[in-house]
Amino acid sequence: LKGPAMKFKMAPNSLFAILLRSPWWISFAIAAVFVAASRALLPDAYWIFGALGGLPITIIGCIALWQQLRAPSAKQSEAVLSAVSAMSWRDFADALERAWQRDGYAVERVQGGNSSADFVLTRQGRTTVVAAKRWKAAKPGVESLQDLHAAMRERDASECQFVTLGALSDNALRYARAHNVKLVEPPALALLLRDLPATARP
Repeated sequence: LKGPAMKFKMAPNSLFAILLRSPWWISFAIAAVFVAASRALLPDAYWIFGALGGLPITIIGCIALWQQLRAPSAKQSEAVLSAVSAMSWRDFADALERAWQRDGYAVERVQGGNSSADFVLTRQGRTTVVAAKRWKAAKPGVESLQDLHAAMRERDASECQFVTLGALSDNALRYARAHNVKLVEPPALALLLRDLPATARP
């Protein structure tokens, strides 16, 4: 019998998750400290084994470097976000779908106006529900996140994401942290839609 697939999810406040959000050079600096400390404190025959403790951090640094090299410039981000704020829901939904498909997701649009989720994404056995239709709301409240989290549970999904150009209320931010609701805020949205055609920008 084939058992259930193992699901791995990095805790948002773990060291590796924090390093992924930090400038890439920080990871390499920490790895260098591992090497220097091992060389200084361990016998010659064993210091290399201590230095290998910095290998996972070096890998995280490489991932962070790759992600940060792909990130659009400040001017490009501003142009993308300006275009996004002027889009209709149909155009915005199309742009999101193309971006997720580029990143290897299978994308399902949720039909029906009563659903709190607008998309269901699947990749490598993981399912993500996404709410994006209220992306222009200036200050989304906690109710939107609660509804999205309930939709995630109903679908037995791995995670949920809330797409927004606005600034969430304090209650909404606390709820997102407590329930691991991933917020796709302007910087992350500009990165996701970095391939937005120039003709769609102002």
